[in-house]
Amino acid sequence: MRILRAGRTTFISFQLLLGSAFLSAAALQGQDTAFHLDPGKTTVTFTLGATLHSVHGRFAVKQGDLRLDAATGKLSGEIVVDARSGDTSNAMRDRRMHRDILESEKYPEISFRPDRVEGTVASPGKSPVRVHGRFAIHGAEHELDVPAEVEMLTDRWTATAHFTVPYEKWGIKNPSTLFLRVSDSVEIEVTTAGKIGQP
Repeated sequence: MRILRAGRTTFISFQLLLGSAFLSAAALQGQDTAFHLDPGKTTVTFTLGATLHSVHGRFAVKQGDLRLDAATGKLSGEIVVDARSGDTSNAMRDRRMHRDILESEKYPEISFRPDRVEGTVASPGKSPVRVHGRFAIHGAEHELDVPAEVEMLTDRWTATAHFTVPYEKWGIKNPSTLFLRVSDSVEIEVTTAGKIGQP
């Protein structure tokens, strides 16, 4: 009898857990959801291929808030990066990057404004998605499609994304010299986390 009661209790607990997960997913699908990005838990790193060695660096995020309508896939908001924070751990190279390449005093922000998500964001759980939007850098906007993985928890979310920026094609100066040749595109890696809330 005890075994039967224990089994029934376990089954009921499983039903409640499963029901909670379905309710959470239904809530996400039935209303707008706000994603508040935590700059302190966000890293933006970049890798620029070169003939002798790759250049690695990072940027700091200033702010980020997104709003998702799961029923339509519409995504709005903005993620803003401080262009002046770009750092490759080489003072001479960084001065040239900010002065001649990014012109970060003139264009102090890099931003991404999404407009839609392709793929279903499961709650809870991990979901591979593609985020489409406008990427603004060096005074111009460009269309960008970003593959990402999003993980939804009870009141938090995390995401990782990797994409390529064809900066030379976008009109940004290539820093190659006579003796050092670098790629005409740069790889960007983003890891972020934040809170889930109501819009």
